[in-house]
Amino acid sequence: MFYHKLKPFPENFLWGASTSAYQVEGAYQEDGKGLSVQDMHEPPHGITDFKVASDHYHHMLEDVKLMAEMGLKAYRFSIAWSRILPDGDGEINQKGIDFYQDLINALIANHIEPIVTMYHFDLPYELHKQGGWCNRKTIDAFEKYARILFENYGDKVKYWLTINEQNVMINHPNAMNPGRIPSKKELYQQCHNMFVAAAKATVLCHELCPNGKIGPAPNITAIYPEKCNPADVIAADNWESIRCWLYLDMAVYGRYNTLVWSYLEEKGYTPIIEEGDMEIIQQGKPDFLGVNYYATATVCEAKNDGTDCQPRNGDQQVMIGEEGVYRAAVNHYLEETQFGWMIDSIGMRVTLRRIYDRYHLPLLITENGLGAKDEMSEDGKIHDAYRIDYLIRHFHQAQLAISDGVDLIGYCPWAFIDLVSTHQGYGKRYGFVYVDREEQDLKELKRMKKDSFYWYQQVIKQNGLD
Repeated sequence: MFYHKLKPFPENFLWGASTSAYQVEGAYQEDGKGLSVQDMHEPPHGITDFKVASDHYHHMLEDVKLMAEMGLKAYRFSIAWSRILPDGDGEINQKGIDFYQDLINALIANHIEPIVTMYHFDLPYELHKQGGWCNRKTIDAFEKYARILFENYGDKVKYWLTINEQNVMINHPNAMNPGRIPSKKELYQQCHNMFVAAAKATVLCHELCPNGKIGPAPNITAIYPEKCNPADVIAADNWESIRCWLYLDMAVYGRYNTLVWSYLEEKGYTPIIEEGDMEIIQQGKPDFLGVNYYATATVCEAKNDGTDCQPRNGDQQVMIGEEGVYRAAVNHYLEETQFGWMIDSIGMRVTLRRIYDRYHLPLLITENGLGAKDEMSEDGKIHDAYRIDYLIRHFHQAQLAISDGVDLIGYCPWAFIDLVSTHQGYGKRYGFVYVDREEQDLKELKRMKKDSFYWYQQVIKQNGLD
């Protein structure tokens, strides 16, 4: 639909930026922090680990000052579970409590809304050794952890996100499971247990934080059929239900959708559902939905002849196919990033419209951004015009979605500052702020404002694109 005049971004729109604890903080064993599964993750040869990252733990006040200078209205960050409870379920680490209290206070003092992700891929390693999310004790541990967060920060934090990209942890489990990769049967049991844990945290938030709002943050993308072949449409419906709608249907409606349940039955992946689980899940109604969006995916008809799954590494944005369900396909209308991810700004509008029409809850874009090989120029600056172009196109489509009637309350690009990419380390940078370090050479970890920093500063100041 074409509009003669677009609706403006709402007043008090949450122009923000995002990070996660394990990718930005460093200080992986300082001040009482316990190990997480990410601390045990072995990166590919030549790629840095997460032990120092961007050292936000020691540069926190400097980083918040930069956020304030850019004019951020919100900052979406995660709390490291093992910094609060070193073994995931034991004694509280007061120094961990204090660090996030100081961060939240600094944000509020600079008129920046804290948006807290409770769990972003970094399960405490002690819980992992006991079975992780396959062990129902982890549900109780997460509820305990949630209570600690709400009791300590609930008077200052309005927006909470329960679990980041639960669908990525189930569909692409390699980076989240040091040692043996769980079977699909085990992964869907983990998935169910996470649904119960998130629901319990949601109920608890509503009890302890009268002014708090809480929701999930899955990685959602519209799935396109490669052709108008009806069999391709079936494949797209299959994958969109399994990869996307499962996670939002459970959060909002408290039920497994019929297509997903048929898939689980056919594959032998149905989880054990304990008595009372579904009632708990139905009670945990979210107030809004976080949306991590990077690009759409295109799929075609499954042949079910042993060739549907392609022999290549996939991540959250690289589809690899599943036997009898869908085959990955190429969309020739789209560009690719340097790292093989599709760029589909219009697809953001498509995705937001589909989500809002299905659930009618406020939406918050919790991640969206461009990973690139940013390099310092001879003038000592970082000229990332490609990132500005990427965000211009996506911001425009977000405004079109608002004009379509979508209730979009904020936009937090990934990422505020350069951080460790899970797969490519510092060779793949996302930030508005450059961190001067290499994979193995930490240098001085100097912060430097990229061109996109100044551009986004102006966007925020005028509440949208000029």
